[in-house]
Amino acid sequence: MARYLDVHPHDPQARSVAQLVALLRDDALIAYPTDSGYALGCRLESHAGADRIRSIRHLDDRHHFTLMCADFAQLGQLVRLDNAPFRAIKAATPGPYTFILPATK
Repeated sequence: MARYLDVHPHDPQARSVAQLVALLRDDALIAYPTDSGYALGCRLESHAGADRIRSIRHLDDRHHFTLMCADFAQLGQLVRLDNAPFRAIKAATPGPYTFILPATK
């Protein structure tokens, strides 16, 4: 069953965020706005969520997903980032870009 939660982008209510987090912990999918439309998302650890996105979008098992990061500190934990790409990303964000970077182990 679909639910609609409106989270204000500049002044989010803690209750709405807590509801959203609880849904994600239960392997729910979210639809969130991007510059070109809406995207589907799930928790990074949710294999069931990733499988549901593949099924909904008719993707194969080799499809690469976009990783959304809260900040540069989180980015550094998940991908290898040398000085030149770091400077390019820092200069271009925020903005309507996707950067493809090698993952850490």
